[in-house]
Amino acid sequence: MSSRRLDISSTNLGAPSFALFAKGGIPPRLMIVVAFLLNCLPAYAQYPGQVTKNAKESPELRSIAVLEWTGEEGKPKASRLIPVAVLDGGRLQDGGIYLARPQPLALAGEVEYELEQDGKPIGLFDIRNTGQEQGSWVGYGAWKAMPVTKSKPSAQELANTRIDDDVQSDQPVLHRKKHLDDPPAAGSGSGSSGAGAGSSGQAPDPSSDPDRPTLHKKTSSDSAGSGSGSGSASAGDPDRPVLKKPKKQPEDIGHTESLPDVTDPNRPRLKRGKSSGGYLDVLPSLLGLPPDLRQTVAVSDAKTHPDHPWSYAWANPDDEAKMRSAMEDIARGALGLNPPPAKAAPKRATQTKQTTASKKAKPAPPPEPVPLADEQFRVFELAYGSGATLVLTAHTIGPADQQKFVTLIAQPDLYGNALVLLKNVTDGDHLDDTPRMRLVDAVDALADNRGELLFELRGATQRQFALYRVLRGQAEKLFVSGGSEFGTLSRE
Repeated sequence: MSSRRLDISSTNLGAPSFALFAKGGIPPRLMIVVAFLLNCLPAYAQYPGQVTKNAKESPELRSIAVLEWTGEEGKPKASRLIPVAVLDGGRLQDGGIYLARPQPLALAGEVEYELEQDGKPIGLFDIRNTGQEQGSWVGYGAWKAMPVTKSKPSAQELANTRIDDDVQSDQPVLHRKKHLDDPPAAGSGSGSSGAGAGSSGQAPDPSSDPDRPTLHKKTSSDSAGSGSGSGSASAGDPDRPVLKKPKKQPEDIGHTESLPDVTDPNRPRLKRGKSSGGYLDVLPSLLGLPPDLRQTVAVSDAKTHPDHPWSYAWANPDDEAKMRSAMEDIARGALGLNPPPAKAAPKRATQTKQTTASKKAKPAPPPEPVPLADEQFRVFELAYGSGATLVLTAHTIGPADQQKFVTLIAQPDLYGNALVLLKNVTDGDHLDDTPRMRLVDAVDALADNRGELLFELRGATQRQFALYRVLRGQAEKLFVSGGSEFGTLSRE
């Protein structure tokens, strides 16, 4: 917000004011003070606050991607990472081409992504190699488990684990053997009394335990190779343990590593953690779209954000079943699967009387609803206290070129009914004209603690990814990867 400074020299405020002061006979010294205050007045007339930009609140560099894999979660048989968008300076850029030199910034070497499902981290993915599939950049790497952080024990736990070395510990304790020429300990009584030893808290005599190891003070007789007593050991015993002083550890010397494949020193980098100092070439292992392909959201940024689960908690579990049934009915209607309403039979002029048996006959039960193939029903809470957002995707059963696909985004209205915000319907013959919307998950793409819905727009020969923001009863497209969107989405 720009403020306009009011200059007193360019206004008519100064001359009349000084003339008025002169007529009133005000002293010149007071006039100087008043003139100074008038010069300061325009500064106070500006915006009273000062809008400063905190470095901690500045827009961050954040990459959104999709990890696709086959096999077991955490140990995939094949995987690849597809960049979707990069948030830089508060604006979403195409992750597949942003700062490509030659690979895009989102796939630069040693970029680490956090894998998320429903807003919860499930692992890490390190980029090790890049390649192109059908003209688009993809990344290959390794799936790693999330690091386990050890929590510090509380003061109460430390107090509970504090044990007495002589009574509760099973480990042997080394005590110095008492000799006759040693002075008595302070507060200890004679050995005959027995009371002083108990009151002083001294440890029991180690000689009472024959298996207890004892360190003996070396005497002159031991140095000569002779000794007395069963506890002494010969210096020439080869099996005698020797306590050696550990070698001095080398000092930790700092080192530097050059940035690989970076020609521009001012180029931003998506990188977390310490560099491993090299690349692990991972060959392309996932090609095409296999039927067992799985997807999850991947996020990489320089800051660490708290976990934000997107799942919605229903106050009444029956409401979820009710909403799902309503969404399925809407989906069947959009796919043309609902049976047509039965037509009433025409009334005859002369109707025969119905028998008592026919009156008691029960009406025929309604037909079973047509099943939906690959149905996916998810309920999100995209912002704290924002209510439920319903997403349903499904298609009809049949050959691929004859299938019809539907995607619904809805929210409950005031009466508990499903209010459809977006409906996308297409079929197998027109996928390149109207792509199929497949839900990936919700993700915080703008780092504003609000979730967006990430969809895959899959056509017959190409595909893209799109982010949708649900706000104020509308589902608006926020971003589409790959430049312009192919085809048009049906919003019936």
